[in-house]
Amino acid sequence: MTLGPLMTDFDGLELDSVDREILSHPLIGGVILFSRNYADPEQIRAVTDELHALRSPELLIAVDHEGGRVQRFRNGFTELPAAAIIGRVYDDDPALGLAFAEQCGWLMAAELRSVGVDFSFAPVLDLSNPASRIIDDRAFHQDPHCVARIAHAYVRGMHSAGMAAVGKHFPGHGTVAADSHLELPVDKRSYYDIANSDLISFRLLAPDIEGVMPAHIVYPEVDNEPAGFSSVWVKSVLRQELDFQGIVFSDDLNMAGASEVGGVVERASIAISAGCDVILLCNDRPGTEQLLSNFSAQVEPVTQVRLMRMHGKGEPGHIEDLADDERWLTARTHIAQVHQTRMLDLGDDMLG
Repeated sequence: MTLGPLMTDFDGLELDSVDREILSHPLIGGVILFSRNYADPEQIRAVTDELHALRSPELLIAVDHEGGRVQRFRNGFTELPAAAIIGRVYDDDPALGLAFAEQCGWLMAAELRSVGVDFSFAPVLDLSNPASRIIDDRAFHQDPHCVARIAHAYVRGMHSAGMAAVGKHFPGHGTVAADSHLELPVDKRSYYDIANSDLISFRLLAPDIEGVMPAHIVYPEVDNEPAGFSSVWVKSVLRQELDFQGIVFSDDLNMAGASEVGGVVERASIAISAGCDVILLCNDRPGTEQLLSNFSAQVEPVTQVRLMRMHGKGEPGHIEDLADDERWLTARTHIAQVHQTRMLDLGDDMLG
C-alpha cells in the first residue's frame, strides 16, 4: 500500500472502529491532530502509536503547532512564543534572535517528535501586517529578508530534531484583512508587487523546506482561482520558477475560502489538478466519506518519495526523557526569560 493524497482528522481522544476503517482507506495518507484529540503526552503518544501501526508505510501525523495562539498541545508542553516575539528578539539583537529562533524550532519539533508526531505545519513565512487579522503575530517580521533569515534558523532547529518543515501560506497571506477560514480574501496586487515582497521569503526558503501550503486567497492580477487551486501559482510559480521539490499541501478544503470553488469532490479534484500533492479536509466527516466514495487520484512515484521525506527522523523517544536533555533545559530557560521580558515590556507600555 502507498500513502494516498488525502489528510483528514477524527474526533475525540482515541480512535473508534469507524476512524480505523476510514484511516485504512488507500486514499488516506495522513492525519492532522487538533486540541480535541489531546489530553496529555502519554495519551497522545498512545494515539500516535496506534495511528502509525495502522498502515505500512505509516500514515503521516501532523499538527498545527506554531506557538503563540496556534499551539494545539498545551498541558505537558512548553508554551512556545508567537513568531512575532522571535522577530522582536531578532530586531534587538540579530545574532541572539537567530539563535533563539533555532532553539524554538528545535524545542517545538523535539517535543512533538517525543509523542510520535511527524511534523508541524510550520513555519509561517507570511509577512507581518497590521491589516491581517488571521496572520498578525504568527509572522516573524514585516521584512521578507528578515523573515527568511529567521525562518532559516527555525527550520535548522526543526531539522536537527528530526522534523520536516512546511512553509505557509504561499505566496503570502499577510497583506489581506479577510480571514480565509470565514471568507474568500482577494489580493489585488500585481505579480510584480507580490514577487518583490511576500514571495521573497518563499523563494529563499524553497531549497530548504520539505513542504509548502498555499493560501486560500485569489490574486486576480495573476489568476482567478485561489492560489491552492491555481496551476499558475502551484505549477508555474512554485514548481518551475521557485524550483520547489517538496510536497504541496492544500489548506483545509472545508474553509470558507475554498467553498466557492465547488463541492468537496470538485475542490479536491481542482486542487490535485492544480498541482497539490496532498489535500486536507478537516472537521467534515461526511465530506471525507464522500471523497472516499467518489474521488480518485493517481499518486506519482516521485510524490511517494516526497511524502516519505515528511516522516519524522530517528526514534521519537519519550517526552519525559527531555527533562534530562541539556538542550531542552536551556531552550526552556531562554523561552521563559523572553516571556518574562515581554511581559515587563507590556507592563511598561500599559503604564505609559
